[in-house]
Amino acid sequence: MPDPDQIGKSIIAAAPVSAPNTAGRLLRRVLEFAIDGSEQLPGARIAAGHQLVKQGSAEGAIDSLIRNHAAMCGAQGFVTNLGGFVTLVVGAPTNLAGIALLQSRMVAAIAHLRGYDLNDSRVRHAVLTTLLGKKIVDDLVERGELPGSPLVLATAPGLDRELEQLIAQRVMTALLTTVGGKQAIRLIARAIPVVGGGVGAATDSWNTLAVGRYAREQFISRRRADNTAAPGQ
Repeated sequence: MPDPDQIGKSIIAAAPVSAPNTAGRLLRRVLEFAIDGSEQLPGARIAAGHQLVKQGSAEGAIDSLIRNHAAMCGAQGFVTNLGGFVTLVVGAPTNLAGIALLQSRMVAAIAHLRGYDLNDSRVRHAVLTTLLGKKIVDDLVERGELPGSPLVLATAPGLDRELEQLIAQRVMTALLTTVGGKQAIRLIARAIPVVGGGVGAATDSWNTLAVGRYAREQFISRRRADNTAAPGQ
């Protein structure tokens, strides 16, 4: 697992210096960084390839990716939430970008291992939609606001710009709700130094595990049983 300090630096480097004009712009930047990576935090393809070599199978690699990213999200949450309300206000934008970055990297790596082309805009939309989680996606599909699940989006004939904007807005709202701590219990707990950090870390880890399980369910394998993803490809 990468060094948490280096992860933090990579996340901060990925976050825009000023607020973006749209949710879509921010999320596209974060997703690009998650897929392409940097020296401190290799991209999704490299992460997938590394775990494939280490674990010996795609499913073992996916298990490891989910565990590792849940741990990393927990570590980043603990760092940014230490200090109570002051850190909550100052650190929330960085934490939001950090959680989005790590979860996007995890989901993209899973999709890559299952045989999806990360250069395909449909797959990228599906990766971002997966961050919403099963319940929100199912609700949006039922209300007719999304044409289908992440799997449907990844394999659909095409997506229009309006749908792309909707996905970005929904993902950003979900991240703000999670990171900003709109639930009163979390907000109060975070006001207590150290204890607040523990609550934030546990929540970020749990959410990441849930997203990982959902990604595993949605990105069904498009590879033959004897075909695996080459490291870093």
